[in-house]
Amino acid sequence: MDLKEIQNLIKFVSNSGVAEVKLETGDIKITIRTTLEGNTPDITYVQQAPMQQSISAPVAAAPVAIPLAPVAAADDNSKYITIKSPMIGTFYRKPSPDKSPFVEVGSTIAKGDVLCVIEAMKLFNEIEAEVTGKIVKILVDDMSPVEFDQPLFLVDPS
Repeated sequence: MDLKEIQNLIKFVSNSGVAEVKLETGDIKITIRTTLEGNTPDITYVQQAPMQQSISAPVAAAPVAIPLAPVAAADDNSKYITIKSPMIGTFYRKPSPDKSPFVEVGSTIAKGDVLCVIEAMKLFNEIEAEVTGKIVKILVDDMSPVEFDQPLFLVDPS
């Protein structure tokens, strides 16, 4: 794991609102702790080698910009049903890299249809539709990390 990947992980955790994340891969252990009051997170990076090292450094949480949408747009989306992520993981639109996506914008879905896959701890979990309708918008990019209760799709139930 290189420095850029660690920095991206720190940014992701800072913006997610998660209190603590522990990651262990091979000989590397990373623990990132944040406080819910908005204080700076504590990061511990340990690489297990013949000699154990520990680096602890505060990282400033990046301010989260909330885009202001016009009131009319908010009213427009109120008629749609939002399908949210039931877990933390990595969002995949396709069952495998060489296959086509489960759904596209404009696809008609039925209750029980698979919409995407979320990988969590090397397990691929199929996310099924709980409503019948038409996909209006896909809110997450393929192969990007998602949080619990993060909106994934907008569905027109009519």
